[in-house]
Amino acid sequence: MKNLKRILFAMLIVFAINTQAQDEDNPWAITIGTNAVDFFPTNHPSIVDAAGNDTGWLDQFGNARDHYNFAASPISNVHVGKYIGDGFSLGGAVSFNQIDQVGEMSVPEKIYIGLDMDIRYDLNNAFGDTKWFDPYATFGGGYTFLDKDGAGTLNGGLGANFWLAENLGVNVSTTYKHTFDDTYLLPHFQHKLGLIFKFGGIDTDGDGIYDKRDACPEVFGLEAFNGCPDTDGDGIKDSEDACPNVAGLAELNGCPDTDGDGIADKDDACPEVKGTKANNGCPDADGDGVIDSKDDCPKVAGPKENKGCPWPDTDGDGILDKDDNCPKVPGVAANNGCPVVVEVIEVITPEAKAKLDSYAKTIFFNSGKATFKKGVTAKLDAIAEIMKEYPDSKFAIGGHTDSIGSAKLNKRLSQKRADAVRDYLIGKGIPAERLTAYGYGEEFPIDTNKTAAGRAHNRRVEIKLID
Repeated sequence: MKNLKRILFAMLIVFAINTQAQDEDNPWAITIGTNAVDFFPTNHPSIVDAAGNDTGWLDQFGNARDHYNFAASPISNVHVGKYIGDGFSLGGAVSFNQIDQVGEMSVPEKIYIGLDMDIRYDLNNAFGDTKWFDPYATFGGGYTFLDKDGAGTLNGGLGANFWLAENLGVNVSTTYKHTFDDTYLLPHFQHKLGLIFKFGGIDTDGDGIYDKRDACPEVFGLEAFNGCPDTDGDGIKDSEDACPNVAGLAELNGCPDTDGDGIADKDDACPEVKGTKANNGCPDADGDGVIDSKDDCPKVAGPKENKGCPWPDTDGDGILDKDDNCPKVPGVAANNGCPVVVEVIEVITPEAKAKLDSYAKTIFFNSGKATFKKGVTAKLDAIAEIMKEYPDSKFAIGGHTDSIGSAKLNKRLSQKRADAVRDYLIGKGIPAERLTAYGYGEEFPIDTNKTAAGRAHNRRVEIKLID
């Protein structure tokens, strides 16, 4: 009964220890197992071998059959500890045994009770994590009873935990206990074997990351993000993810970009078609500022006012239909796109008009050029004289070509020829404001373009009285 009280008192001391942590996740650890006591390999002068010779350090260290003392109970050792940081833990142990062998000598049985405190240093802290193998060095002291007598001890040793799971392992250790009074207790080795359990860690969200290290302790998360979640699995934790429920790109703060145009789908008005930032992610193939979905002419640039299409010029007179009062009939800008209506005013006599028409038909140009042929200037001089006779009248000079060559070049050539006639007449004293020149190209033939004679008729300059 007396020894039982000692054991219970010792266990109370061990469980009352309150330090920092067994490890950073599970602050407490308890080891329950058995122990063996060996007095033989301690180099003590009172210990001799069977031949009566002195023993040395570690002689027959592993000779359990001849030298070890074992307790009758399979549970004869309990150790409890907490980790205090930087690889160190502080703990206490109680153990009991039955001593009937001191070296190779049998002795009357005595009850062994050990009360010990220790500081352990996890060697993985110095060598690097070895996962399942967790060696340590230990140093401490205590008091050991042999029946009613006892002595203090200074302890040092080595041990290791072999982890079978995160919180469960096998513990083995060997400790040399040097006595301060060998009258009652000789120095000895104590070997221990047991199961070690780690506990005390709190993991509120059950994600395997303890609250102490969990940046999001109440939300299931990932170790890579210190316990915070990445719901969409895109490698960006939810707190930094602008689209936490849809996998996306880091450069877009976790949002997807389906069409790959660099604009996140949530900000993209056309998320499935590559576009530009200026158009909120929608395409504008012709670059006219009207997105393709609203552009009636997506491949041809045009103004927004005409739904992205260029303004038409149906009659080809160079005046857009929107500004052309006669969009289907070629005309002139001065008449808002309508053709000039020539009304012969009675101020000019029919005879004078006939001469004007006759002279105009003799205005010929060098082929493909806007220069006059020989003798044409005399006709132009006669026309100038007629115009001077009617100073209040205005005239339109129209240039025409045959259909040889492109329509664009013919129109340009006809304008140059009409301008040449106008410039010559101005040079002869006719006021510029009385003369207008238009190039009609091949648009208004007066004869067929299939014969040389017909084409010759079509290459002409007409002078019309307009006022």
